[in-house]
Amino acid sequence: MRFRRRRSRSSGITSLIVALALAGGAGLAMKPNGRSLEGRAQVTDGDTIRIGETRIRLKGIDAPEIRQSCSRSGRSYACGETSRRALIDLVSGETVRCRATGRDRYQRVLARCTVNGRDIGARMVEDGWAVSYGRDYDPEETRARKRSVGLWEGDFERPQDWRRRNS
Repeated sequence: MRFRRRRSRSSGITSLIVALALAGGAGLAMKPNGRSLEGRAQVTDGDTIRIGETRIRLKGIDAPEIRQSCSRSGRSYACGETSRRALIDLVSGETVRCRATGRDRYQRVLARCTVNGRDIGARMVEDGWAVSYGRDYDPEETRARKRSVGLWEGDFERPQDWRRRNS
């Protein structure tokens, strides 16, 4: 003899409610606004770090791409790698604290980050190894340009223009 188990209508509704709750929780996890991240950072390039498994794009700056070259005194140099090295020097051995503000189109967390209370993005732009992106660090960029430091010591193509031309 075969027994058929009948599902009650209430168990189907309960399953639906549980599924919707799980989906809602996943949606909250994907929106990192205001979330704090802290730890030792690994540097990917001049404007991207990783803390644990979380990829973080420094909000408000744009650094040369790793393969990008610039010139100084008529000679080409790997400014993308130099920018990466500058960021490594800033965060190496330090605890990095970040406040998430959203995600970029590559699903990296967008965040403002500090080391010892100092804004990393502001420092990268003021030292001339990144440019202001979205006007966030325009005063720092102006100071770097006037002092002819970093990228401003020679000739370079803005990273977003370089990407557009080389993608």
